[in-house]
Amino acid sequence: MYKFRISIFTVLLLCAAGNISLLAQVAEDEKTEASEEEEDSGYLDDIVGRSLIKDQRVLDYQPIREADIVWEKRLWRVLDVREKMNLPFIYPVRPFFQILVQAAENGDIRIFKEDNFRKFVTGEELDKLLHRVDTVVVTDPETYVEEVQIRKSDIDFNDIKTYRIKEMWFFNKQTSTLECRILGMAPIKDEYDEFGNLKYTLPMFWVYYPEARKFLARERVFNDQNDAAPGTWADVFDYRFFSSYIIKESNVQDNRLTDIFKGENDGVKMLLESEKIKNEIMNKEHDLWTY
Repeated sequence: MYKFRISIFTVLLLCAAGNISLLAQVAEDEKTEASEEEEDSGYLDDIVGRSLIKDQRVLDYQPIREADIVWEKRLWRVLDVREKMNLPFIYPVRPFFQILVQAAENGDIRIFKEDNFRKFVTGEELDKLLHRVDTVVVTDPETYVEEVQIRKSDIDFNDIKTYRIKEMWFFNKQTSTLECRILGMAPIKDEYDEFGNLKYTLPMFWVYYPEARKFLARERVFNDQNDAAPGTWADVFDYRFFSSYIIKESNVQDNRLTDIFKGENDGVKMLLESEKIKNEIMNKEHDLWTY
């Protein structure tokens, strides 16, 4: 009888030890999974936390009366990210297109369908713009049965080669200066046919810059001269730290330069006309004070 009790006690003890071991293993697995899902380890990839840019406040534009604008001209420009001065736009760690998309998805900025900033792009429409749905025929290697599969792929920021900028140049008689303010910007997407030939370029959406300016003032821009003194995207646009060329000025027929120079070899002529428009505007202020 005594031996039987010892045997039962031994069995219960072994079962309890097994349960404890199993619970410990489950807890360890859960801890491992939680560690894998944890993105922020709490360690800084720096010697100090950087918060100056995130905490800074951008100054509002100086108010302007309608009566003070005695002359104005609207321009549309193209900014090519492949130019050396524009390389920060495709900085792999945080490209400018990714900043705009995340801000739109989080509701930090609103985006529009056209450059008149009247119709908003809905969340469903934005999802269609950012994701491509393709149908692919897949053949089973064993049964040789063909099956049509639908695959959803995200747009790559490397596909955005250019941005379109809408701006207004005006003469302010209150300050007697020629000023420029950017009204909006749009990432341009290239559409290709099945043979890889470029069909057309199309703005994906428009961002109203005066509204997005406060958000962009808290986003860092890579500075290749000094990592400790990065700029902001608001600085890039306000101080015009980018290279671009004019594709359109306000005109009675609402034509772009591509509508005027349609020949295959008219690319140089179009660039010369773009430079001519820029020089005319730059000389506008100078001519007012030349006697």
